[in-house]
Amino acid sequence: MEKLQVVIRGNSMWPTLDDGQEIFCETYVGQSIHKGQLVVFYHPFNKDIIAVKRVKYCESGGLFVEGDNPDPTASDDSHNFGLIKLASVIALGM
Repeated sequence: MEKLQVVIRGNSMWPTLDDGQEIFCETYVGQSIHKGQLVVFYHPFNKDIIAVKRVKYCESGGLFVEGDNPDPTASDDSHNFGLIKLASVIALGM
């Protein structure tokens, strides 16, 4: 599988990932996605934004994702935009 390098922007994934940190991900081609896994996806309201969040739960309609930052105002996630569709997933954290 192809690897994808992603640079974290912002503090939504702190303390796990820091602003400016580079991570390597595996390109998503339909493999299973599990609770607790990092996903890289196109933001549902702005396709120019690529986001990295943690899967909190999976449903048939999509994934509920959240940032790791305990400050609820630090992350634009499923609390704001609901479930993300699997079609928007680009890569999975390794």
